Amino acid sequence: MRACRKLGHDFVALYTEPDKDSGHVALAREWGGDKSLYRIHSYLDANEVLSVADESGATAVHPGYGFFAEDFRFARRVVRRDRPLLFIGPSWWVIRDLGDKINTKRIARGLGVPTIPGSDRPIYSELEAEEIAETLFAFQAEQGMKESCVLVKASAGGGGMGIEEVEDPDEFRSVYRRIRNYAKRNFNDEGVLIEQRIFDFNHLEVQVLSGRDGNSHVHFGTRNCSVQSTGKQKRIEVAPGFVPDELGYAFDAAEVLQSIINHSLKMATEVGYDSVGTWEWIVTPRGEPFLMEVNTRIQVENGVSAAVSCIKGEGGTDLIAEQIRLALGQPMGYGQEDITFEGVGIEYRIIAEKTAERFAPCSGTITRFEWQPQPWLTMHTQIPVDREYEIPMEYDPNLALAIIRGADLAEAKRRGVEFLDNLVLEGRGVGGFATNIDYLRERTATLLEF
Repeated sequence: MRACRKLGHDFVALYTEPDKDSGHVALAREWGGDKSLYRIHSYLDANEVLSVADESGATAVHPGYGFFAEDFRFARRVVRRDRPLLFIGPSWWVIRDLGDKINTKRIARGLGVPTIPGSDRPIYSELEAEEIAETLFAFQAEQGMKESCVLVKASAGGGGMGIEEVEDPDEFRSVYRRIRNYAKRNFNDEGVLIEQRIFDFNHLEVQVLSGRDGNSHVHFGTRNCSVQSTGKQKRIEVAPGFVPDELGYAFDAAEVLQSIINHSLKMATEVGYDSVGTWEWIVTPRGEPFLMEVNTRIQVENGVSAAVSCIKGEGGTDLIAEQIRLALGQPMGYGQEDITFEGVGIEYRIIAEKTAERFAPCSGTITRFEWQPQPWLTMHTQIPVDREYEIPMEYDPNLALAIIRGADLAEAKRRGVEFLDNLVLEGRGVGGFATNIDYLRERTATLLEF
């Protein structure tokens, strides 16, 4: 909605009953009046979403961060229906081709892009899956790895879902069957990916933006997303991914960053990428990068990359506005030489959760939510600050995103701790109310150290 206002476009917003008190509803009502709001039963009902588009006269659909954002069938339906709409995201065939981890690995290997050792096609045979796992366990033993481990992943999954670790070869068969059934139930595809588990890695990302013609490609730097929950859900993101000018690494960190950027842009060019996207990487303690997957959507952490980016010397980059602008057919108007980077950004995901209990979400009611405004702070939240708010348990438990900017990592960390020290998030719930604020403060001390 903010991006639409900036670009001079009207909008309509959807909400469900559990979300009726959320901030996006109040914001839509403030900026567009009641006519800009439509209540639906489910964000996952394509018929409802498209019915609202028709009733409101909308010409384009933005799928948000999740739900339909990486569903190529929905994207295809949007553009092929009797009353076609623009899909603000990659073309449906790009989502299809890169949404499958195994196909992504095949494309990457064809371009010489390093990928995690393991299968490069969907594995449907239990016998073949066991043979691949045996090979990986044997390879790890030959390398002298003390902790042998294989990952079993749903090939059509994403966001840390449908993944399990296997440390004992004797347990592989039961885990494989469980993930295969999970994939069939949730993605209607039993394809499974078998990969080597890499320990003590850093999780890095490359933010790519491409023009609608599929021929213009630029990057907006890197992010480090290594601070994650036990369920591999991100909690802190930092841009850039490493800071070799401030911290020492056991490898050439600047070279690694440039390498994953180059590989990501090479793939974007090969597939004719035509929107925003994120190339996700694993970097080992020896500085070896391996492509993990491509997220064919705008991500929650886009704001921390925007916070340290300038276009033609102008700060205030808005990647969602750029995504919308390019989707509507406007030319990019700048090249990589026009994009510069200044300082370090930290994004905190503020969540009511019990971090000591495997990050279990905390249900209940928020009674007080306050922070001190700062010129170096941007807050995004759906939580109203003038009244109590019941946390809807139907959706992802993120309550707010705080983006901190600093001239360097040291300043960004100091400001981050200052923000967290002054942040007030109180509530009541069964068994008490818990937040991840202390956890975020603790992890700030070692950000980007490897």
